[in-house]
Amino acid sequence: MLKLGIIGTGAISHEFIKAAQLSGGYQLAAVYSRTLTAAERFVKAYEKVALYTDMVEFLSADLDVAYIASPNSLHFSHAKVAILARKHVIVEKPAVSLPAEWAELVKLAAEHQVYVFEAARNYHEEAFATIREFLRDKTVWGASFTYAKYSSKMQALLEGQEPNVFSAKFSGGALMDLGVYTLYAAIGLFGRPEKALYTAQQLPNTVDLNGAGSLIYPDFQVRIQAGKNLNSQLPAEIYTDQGTLTLDGIEFISSAIFQRLDGQEEVLPIEQAAHPMLEESQAFAGVLENGEDRTYADWQQATAAVHDCLFAMRREAGIRFEVDDD
Repeated sequence: MLKLGIIGTGAISHEFIKAAQLSGGYQLAAVYSRTLTAAERFVKAYEKVALYTDMVEFLSADLDVAYIASPNSLHFSHAKVAILARKHVIVEKPAVSLPAEWAELVKLAAEHQVYVFEAARNYHEEAFATIREFLRDKTVWGASFTYAKYSSKMQALLEGQEPNVFSAKFSGGALMDLGVYTLYAAIGLFGRPEKALYTAQQLPNTVDLNGAGSLIYPDFQVRIQAGKNLNSQLPAEIYTDQGTLTLDGIEFISSAIFQRLDGQEEVLPIEQAAHPMLEESQAFAGVLENGEDRTYADWQQATAAVHDCLFAMRREAGIRFEVDDD
C-alpha cells in the first residue's frame, strides 16, 4: 500500500483522500500545512496522521507519494522539492503555469527515478476508453465541449477581494481550472491539435471569468467553453460521418448516446465510478506499483500537449500571470 502525504488542505484534498482510500491502494500518512491549526483541522476525520509545518521534515517522512493541491502557482515549486526528495508526485490540475515547468518536472522525475502525474481526473475515466473505441470506425467532423460552474469564490470577488482562483499571482481563471478538463477530453480522444485559440471575459488583472475557444485539427475543430462566473447545462457533443454522440458532460460521465443520421439511437455501456477521482487514483497506483512506463509516457505527452494549449490560449486572449517572464 502506498503511503500518501498531502500538501494543501482544501476541499479537493479531502476528495482525493476519499478516492484514494476507496481504491484500496493508499494509506494517508502525513499532511503538510503552513500552520498547525489548519493541519489539525484538516485531519479531524482521519486517524494516525503525522502533521508537519516544515516542508523539509514533511518530505523526510516515510512517504511514497505526495499529492499536491496548493494554489496553482505553487504547484511547480512544491512538486520540484518533492521530486528532489525522491517522492512520487501527484499534482492537482493545472500542474504548472508554464509548459517549461512541466518539462522540467518530467526531466527531474526521470533523473531521480520517481513518477510525476497531473491529476486531471477525466483523462483516466473508463468512459473515455469506451468512447474512443466507439469512434474508431467513424470519421470525426467536430466536437463541442463545455465546462462552466459558478464559483463559490465569486461573492468574495464581487465584494472587492481577489481569491486565489481569480488571481494572476496564483495563476487562476476559468481556463486554468475548468478549461483543463475540456482540453484533456479533446486531447485524450483526438490527440494534440495543430492550433489552439481562445477569447475571454476578463478581470482588470487579465484573468478570465469565462471564455470560448477552438482546438484546430487537420480536418475538424473542437469548440470549447469554460466559465467560473456562470453555470452551463450544455451536454458535450461529438459529430461524425455516421451521427452525433451526446455525452452528459466531459467529466464523471454517466451517459453517452449516439444518434445515427437515420434517427436510430445507441446507448453506450458507460458505468460511472463510485467517486469522481477514483479512476485516476487507481491509474496512478497501477503505474506506481507496476511500473507501466509506456502508459506513463503516453500520459506525459498528453499533459505536455494540454499545457502547450493552455499557454497558447492564454497568450491569444492576453491572460498574463506573475510567473510569465515577458
